[in-house]
Amino acid sequence: MISRRMMLAGLLAGAALPAVAEVMDSSPRPVARGGKALAAAGQATRKPVDAEALIQAARLGGSVAFVVMDGASGAVLQSREPDLPLPPASVAKAVTALYALDRLGPTHRFVTRVLATGPVQGGMVQGDIVLAGGGDPTLQTDQLGDLVARLAQSGLKGATGRFLYWDGALPGLRGIAEDQPDHVGYNAAISGLCLNFNRVHFEWKREGSDWRVAVDARGERFLPPVGRVRVAIAQREAPLFTYAPGQVEEWTVAAGALGKGGSRWLPVRDPGAYVAEVFRTLARAQGIRLEPGERVAALPAGSELGRLESEPLTVVLRDMLRFSTNLTAECVGLAASRLTTLKASARAMSDWVAATFGVQVDLHDHSGLGGRSRVTARAMATLLQKAEAGRRGLKPILRDMGMKDDKGEAIKGSKVKVLAKSGTLNFVSGLAGHVVPPAPGRELVFAIFTGDPGRRDAVPVALREEPEGGKAWTARARRLQGQLINRWAGAYA
Repeated sequence: MISRRMMLAGLLAGAALPAVAEVMDSSPRPVARGGKALAAAGQATRKPVDAEALIQAARLGGSVAFVVMDGASGAVLQSREPDLPLPPASVAKAVTALYALDRLGPTHRFVTRVLATGPVQGGMVQGDIVLAGGGDPTLQTDQLGDLVARLAQSGLKGATGRFLYWDGALPGLRGIAEDQPDHVGYNAAISGLCLNFNRVHFEWKREGSDWRVAVDARGERFLPPVGRVRVAIAQREAPLFTYAPGQVEEWTVAAGALGKGGSRWLPVRDPGAYVAEVFRTLARAQGIRLEPGERVAALPAGSELGRLESEPLTVVLRDMLRFSTNLTAECVGLAASRLTTLKASARAMSDWVAATFGVQVDLHDHSGLGGRSRVTARAMATLLQKAEAGRRGLKPILRDMGMKDDKGEAIKGSKVKVLAKSGTLNFVSGLAGHVVPPAPGRELVFAIFTGDPGRRDAVPVALREEPEGGKAWTARARRLQGQLINRWAGAYA
């Protein structure tokens, strides 16, 4: 097994990699009232929380719905529009985590294998070499490079037959949501073979009147160039990107937006072919000669030459909830359902929620990226409360978001934990989880959904990466969430 959490953290952080981070879903932190944490200061009040005044001050428009309940009994302590269906955004990933834990088990690992269809003689496979994906959404270039290095050290030199790749462990889907721009990395393609969250690194630098452009699948220790994705600089101001699919994926980018230099990660739409090309490039650098990869519909029988295993599912899910990686959510959800479309898979997960927790949700994917999914605050809070009562393993892997004051600053020394999952789309924001005070306080479970779906749908697709007014709206929504949580902690916990 090869650990890849450090690589994951590196890819998902840093200004140089904007398209790798979950740009539509960064986690808000709860805000304390009046610059002071009631729970941290040991204060408490039983006065009703004046939520309406906070909502009016937030100036969000659209709808605001919430439920806060006693974590032990499930008794509702306060609610507003508890049965109003709203888009959950990435809060849906908490549901996906529960579903995957139930169906796959906490120790499940995704496995990527290299197979030989014949014996190895003198370092040559007497037959085909097969790269067989197992749907691992966390695989990175450095791990693939290390696998190739081990194969070379074992004496492998090539094959008398073909280089095949199998990406059929999961359905091949061009993207998660149809209503997103082509160039956004968070709307990843899905495949049984994934690499670098199915993104390729595009770097540019101004050289006189021209540009130097590079496209690669870089890791921290390996830098394989990529030929099946090309990016050309176009002398225009808009649109920012154009995309044309094909055997080679062709991008153009507007010169007027590039400045002197920079980089970002762009999505690839045929991940299987991308992974096969990178594997072949890494292999040839280690002296293993392979022909260009050929996709096969059925996995050939063969003996295993090498493998990569993901971290256990609990670690994969913990990172998914922390970094809000959409690809991970879709891969684990599809692996759990074993169905071939996101709609059918999400429907199966929604049915599982109803049978397991007795509440209704209407999910259309596993990540929350699409705008059609609907969840009520009551259903989400009930699901979380019953999941923890049944010790289903979600609460320990939720991120501790801490407490902040009204200025957005961390409250030092606060012993109150806010274990939660956030979700953000354009003019949609959600937060759901647990408020855990120090003993002997009462634990709370909450769900907050704010949204203006009509305003979201009115944004042209080309502008949905960063619509006008979107950041300010999200900031106000997150501030409201924090204010509510802080007051609930003081009043009820």
